[in-house]
Amino acid sequence: MTGSKDDDHTIRLAEHLAFSRSFQPLFNEGMTLVDETAIYLDSDGRSEAKALSRPAATLYAAESMRLTTRLMQVASWLLLQRAANQGDMSRAQVEAEKVKVRLEGLGTAKDSPQYGELPEAFRGLVERALMLERRIAMLDREIYGEVSRETPDGHNPVGEQIDLLKTAFNS
Repeated sequence: MTGSKDDDHTIRLAEHLAFSRSFQPLFNEGMTLVDETAIYLDSDGRSEAKALSRPAATLYAAESMRLTTRLMQVASWLLLQRAANQGDMSRAQVEAEKVKVRLEGLGTAKDSPQYGELPEAFRGLVERALMLERRIAMLDREIYGEVSRETPDGHNPVGEQIDLLKTAFNS
């Protein structure tokens, strides 16, 4: 039998993942990466950044802001999904809140000539964060559909901060 009733019973695997127990490993992976990044940036990252050339240090500062912003967006999405999964929020509440979450909008400086000068551990964290963000963005699109990339007021505060850093260091 075909028709709209059959369509209503379609199981979306992405939605099932986000609203089931199998979501926990993804949640753990994201939160572990947030913790690892914070520890790195507050310890080894701080000392490794001091040894960089001025252009590489500027890039490190900009990429650090992108990395932490990216991870905070990922963590926000994961926390919203967990709240829905645990029954603390309805799907409608999650959808209303998740419009504040921006996935895949920050870009990266991987094409920069100085990118190879950045510490290997830092580049590894950036790569892991990008891969996780892509996976979550894909999952998000599967569950909620495409969302406009435009911010309500049309500005990007992270991009503005990166531009200020570039101006300050004449790069």
